[in-house]
Amino acid sequence: MRDVRAVVFDTDGVITDSAKVHAAAWKVAFDEFLRAHPPADPDQRRPFDVRDDYLRHVDGKSRLDGAAAFLAARGVEPSDETVRSVAENKERLFTARLREQGVDAYPGTVRLVKALRAAGVPRAAASASRHAGELLSRAGVLDLFDALVDGGEAARLGLAGKPEPDLFLEAVRRLGATADRAAVVEDALAGVEAGRRGGFALVVGVDRAAGADTGARLLRHGADIVVRDLGELCAGGGPK
Repeated sequence: MRDVRAVVFDTDGVITDSAKVHAAAWKVAFDEFLRAHPPADPDQRRPFDVRDDYLRHVDGKSRLDGAAAFLAARGVEPSDETVRSVAENKERLFTARLREQGVDAYPGTVRLVKALRAAGVPRAAASASRHAGELLSRAGVLDLFDALVDGGEAARLGLAGKPEPDLFLEAVRRLGATADRAAVVEDALAGVEAGRRGGFALVVGVDRAAGADTGARLLRHGADIVVRDLGELCAGGGPK
């Protein structure tokens, strides 16, 4: 981090503890769909797994891309209308859970962001979610970032979704920096791949799941280093 001139942070699962709220909402939406429209293969009818299926198919992606990816993985060839219907159901569920539960920012992330601010390093938040600004505001950390590129901005600008790097490249552009002198911090497989494709100098993977091979997956998809918590990067602890 000492050699980079700007840092772009993903939101869900990196800054805020909101990935679990997204995963829970996806589970209800997908399980309802699978019960109503069971795939021909009985094995494909199993419920949505909030860790494995979430990481593989929807984490870091837009709602429409995530819905389409999971349904395709279950052997479903849905129409655009079906994808929109599942995605909209997930959106309703997520919004309701967000208002009921709220979200918190990860203390380790807040420590790192404040350390970067103190060192004069520009910081941006980027997310495929249209709720990113609301999430950061509710968690009390929106003012720690110099720029925010969310799902609404991505749609307005026609930015391609992850694993394409468009979202991160727009964020680093707004910080007045270039990717080859900047870092991306991500917890999603599609996100670290986007950082690598974008030519960022450093791609940091955050392994919140701490599964048997989740850290290795992040490395395979493009992370340079993987940590369990971003506090490790400002406390002198080595990456895991």
